Amino acid sequence: MAALPPNPVPVAYQGGSASVPDWLNKGDNSWQMISATLVGLQSMPGLVILYGSIVKKKWAVNSAFMALYAFAAVVLCWVVWAYKMSFGDKLLPFWGKAGPALGQKFLIKQAALPATTHFYDNGEVETAMITPFYPMASMVWFQCVFAAITLILLAGSVLGRMSFKAWMAFVPLWLTFSYTVGAFSLWGGGFLFHWGVMDYSGGYVIHLSSGIAGLTAAYWVGPRSTKDRERFPPNNVLLMLAGAGLLWMGWAGFNGGDPYTANIDSSMAVLNTNICAATSLLVWTWLDVIFFKKPSVIGAVQGMITGLVCITPGAGLVQGWAAIIMGILSGSVPWFTMMIVHKRWTLIQKIDDTLGVFHTHAVAGLLGGVLTGLFAEPQLCALFLPVTNSRGGVYGGSGGIQILKQLVGAAFIIGWNVVVTSIICVVINLVIPLRMSDEELLIGDDAVHGEEAYALWGDGEKYDSTKHGDTTEEFPMERKSSTQVL
Repeated sequence: MAALPPNPVPVAYQGGSASVPDWLNKGDNSWQMISATLVGLQSMPGLVILYGSIVKKKWAVNSAFMALYAFAAVVLCWVVWAYKMSFGDKLLPFWGKAGPALGQKFLIKQAALPATTHFYDNGEVETAMITPFYPMASMVWFQCVFAAITLILLAGSVLGRMSFKAWMAFVPLWLTFSYTVGAFSLWGGGFLFHWGVMDYSGGYVIHLSSGIAGLTAAYWVGPRSTKDRERFPPNNVLLMLAGAGLLWMGWAGFNGGDPYTANIDSSMAVLNTNICAATSLLVWTWLDVIFFKKPSVIGAVQGMITGLVCITPGAGLVQGWAAIIMGILSGSVPWFTMMIVHKRWTLIQKIDDTLGVFHTHAVAGLLGGVLTGLFAEPQLCALFLPVTNSRGGVYGGSGGIQILKQLVGAAFIIGWNVVVTSIICVVINLVIPLRMSDEELLIGDDAVHGEEAYALWGDGEKYDSTKHGDTTEEFPMERKSSTQVL
């Protein structure tokens, strides 16, 4: 009888082999890949469905496609140069050195964020470099889906009029000159990271930046057509809820994956995320009922989103009771700015923020950042933050200064995004018009893409028998209106 080989198990499954090195923790790696997938699903298909459904029918394809295109474009740009600008070696206090994240030697080694070693003022190491127990490939992909959703959230401000060709140029430029700066400054080892500004999972890096940049881009692109601004009903409320549901459930990966490990802090983050989101949704709905006499489904979705955004900068840093307070405030403060302040503030009314991203993401993100500075619990901070003895304002000690740090961090993100987004829009407009033509604005998807979401016509589009089929035999009244705007 022939002897069995010394080890019949394939090398891919052997502990201590090149495929399973000693530093690899399979549980952490599994959770990180699952978290990345959940965040990816928030965009694809979550926000693709939500955007395609929450807009007027004639913009369904264009809105969904802007999200789809941004996701794909970010993936390629990220691995070619943007990842290392966000999480690589330090170039400037707010920026990393550009470079590819494509080579085998780089991707299969243990994950590490090289600029994150934290030092005391005397030069001694306070907290070692972040080195999770999985390969760089997992880290690159996890951070990639965060970058992608930021661009997609930004798109919500310019739906229904931004030229798709201009959007194709905008995505890589904004990723390169805005997102990477915020990511490195707060997460990758930049000056805000080392100063101790708290942003657990992107309240500033993702939500505040997308909300401010979206509002800025909306200013430069200009408003939708008058008819679209006056009447912009969602074309499919139920599909909108499906997209919103993917967004909510995907947030388990959004906040739960940011400790870079499957630990108890990750569990706290997931629970707090759901507590805050549920509370915020209920508060927003109650306010709609009290002041407008009707519970709005769109309002409930907005309340859900503001809750998810608000808890993000402090998801694993606050206690459950604080998550409820944050949910109450995230369901009421953005509601107030959207429903009351917006209607009375002439300046902001002139800017057409299609989906109200400024309120749901910028206002909620800033609110969450400040409340994190207030409620961050010392023991939970010690589980996650590189700055020892960090704490929120309610816990005394050095907590008071934390609120100031949060405000300064927010000011940097706001200022950078206003300036850089403006420059990008002005430069693009020199080459490609930022705004669609009047005919495209009138017709919508059929003019821009030659495609429509549904086999129907109306709602402002021109009826064209060569594209929609000759129905004059079945509907003789259509003969005289074939070129009429319906």
